[in-house]
Amino acid sequence: MSVAAAAAVHQLVERHETMATAESLTGGLVAATIVEIAGVSAVYRGGMVVYATELKARLAGVPEGLLQERGPVDRDVAAALAAGARERCGADWGLATTGVAGPEPQDGKPVGLVYVAVAGPHGVEVRELWLDGNRTAVRTESVTAVLQLLTELLRSAPAPV
Repeated sequence: MSVAAAAAVHQLVERHETMATAESLTGGLVAATIVEIAGVSAVYRGGMVVYATELKARLAGVPEGLLQERGPVDRDVAAALAAGARERCGADWGLATTGVAGPEPQDGKPVGLVYVAVAGPHGVEVRELWLDGNRTAVRTESVTAVLQLLTELLRSAPAPV
């Protein structure tokens, strides 16, 4: 069981809030990690794996112009993915991951460059990560990072009304 997932789920349960996910490089690993936690059905609305670039626009609502201009591995794309998960799944919080897990660079972006984002009632927070290791390590660390970001934001966010 993931400590980061358990912390996020328990805080959401206490706050009576929900979350949703939009994943690229993690390919559903965030969702799979979250649903291992008992009681998650009270807070997890669902999510989308938008691995193909065009699905980031079609399903998650990332502006096509942004994807064409900067590509899928970008800070603003991560923010748009998180906001799209939140809006399209009707959740209080949206989580997103995008990046390059390897083994080769993608569109000029190096292996290990990852953006995780969380969109909530008061805006979007994005973190740029530079991760080492193989595909599995990069993907696993990305999951932990996005869940830790959610936990931090929940701790600092005002209680819902």
